[in-house]
Amino acid sequence: QVQMVESGGGLVQAGGSLRLSCAASGRTFSTMGWFRQAPDKDREFVASIAGSGGSTYYGDSVKGRFTISRDNAKTTAYLLMNNLKPEDKALYYCAAVNPRAQWDYWGQGTQVTVSS
Repeated sequence: QVQMVESGGGLVQAGGSLRLSCAASGRTFSTMGWFRQAPDKDREFVASIAGSGGSTYYGDSVKGRFTISRDNAKTTAYLLMNNLKPEDKALYYCAAVNPRAQWDYWGQGTQVTVSS
């Protein structure tokens, strides 16, 4: 059974940093990633990482500030968020692809709040 659990969210001042973690169980994944959703806004792609970690992608709004990484077992993904801004406030979801390379597995989410 696949289970993905996010952790590491919290309250941080603008300009500060947080590191989110996603622990997956049940299987390994070729690609894992992070999405976020704020109230009254659409779900937004944040970052993804494939294979051993050589291929990473970032949404334009976080490029240069966030860094995604994963462990060697490919069961844990991390998101280091630097220089956080109030607009980064959202519920952050960990996700993984199915065998057809579609985002199909999702965690419950962890809340990130940035104060100004």
